[in-house]
Amino acid sequence: MPPVPTNTLMTQPGWRGLIFSGMDHEGKFRRAALELGIPGDEISRFSQHLRLSIGLSVGDGSPVGQFGGSPRLPVGMKWPSAGDIPLPLLLSVDCGALPRVDGFDLPKDGTLLFFVNQEMDHGDGSGKYARVVYVPDGTETAVAEAPSSQCVRERLDVTAELRAELPLWLQEGDEDWHEFWEDLDWEDMSPFQQQLVRYMERDLPHLDELRALADDLWPSGAGVAIGGYADDEVINSIAEQTLAGREKAGTIPAVPIAKWHSYLEKEKHRLTSEWISLASDSRVYEEYCTSFVIRHDDLAAARVDKALAVTHFEAP
Repeated sequence: MPPVPTNTLMTQPGWRGLIFSGMDHEGKFRRAALELGIPGDEISRFSQHLRLSIGLSVGDGSPVGQFGGSPRLPVGMKWPSAGDIPLPLLLSVDCGALPRVDGFDLPKDGTLLFFVNQEMDHGDGSGKYARVVYVPDGTETAVAEAPSSQCVRERLDVTAELRAELPLWLQEGDEDWHEFWEDLDWEDMSPFQQQLVRYMERDLPHLDELRALADDLWPSGAGVAIGGYADDEVINSIAEQTLAGREKAGTIPAVPIAKWHSYLEKEKHRLTSEWISLASDSRVYEEYCTSFVIRHDDLAAARVDKALAVTHFEAP
């Protein structure tokens, strides 16, 4: 098999490195990796895939937002609803209090509010039962009067910390793609899977050390996060719709059923450069988890109404 061009798996249209901020996280990571004897060019390749997210948790420290509570909305704005169904407030964050991550274009100030009726959103799947509202600093606001008591949940103040994230195919653990592919014969892999394996073997020989270092510097964790990689199921759904739409429009030839999975994997890889997680919830109040995702360009323009939401049920 011929060598895989670096840009096949690195820089994609619209891609941005999301890890580094004015606090020189890049320099911190690079210096630590160099001390381990890892070549600089390999560090740069790995860093292309490394993103920092902002983990939110209930605990001591300076609050950056809260779960639940009553929102402050612009004067005259009605409580967000889907038709006659008001949407509970899940989360609100003070953008000015959050850690900054270059390439993750959150507004520098103001408040982001996430509303969702998780039970309805899970059952419907259209996204109409979720809203993201941005209130810029300087806007005249007032504490909104809830349409019903079910819209106001217990208020829990949250603090923030940075976490390291990698795309699914570079993660370790039970879903380690290395272990998964080791059980496959080369001929059973799709062409795109073969490309990824070749890339990791040839260009990231110190992958285990780099992953461990990133986790040491910015420990990963469960729970709610702002930023990072979009939920894999959400990206998968977007990729399926995108490919189906291109087929229908005739912009690509009809994809043979036997090759659909390979086309889908490649499309998902491309879409991870266009989409980012705006917020991901992990069973704060109910047995549901909601992921809000958004395109980079829409976030940069504060078009948060363009965010998509998908809710999953998580058994206790």
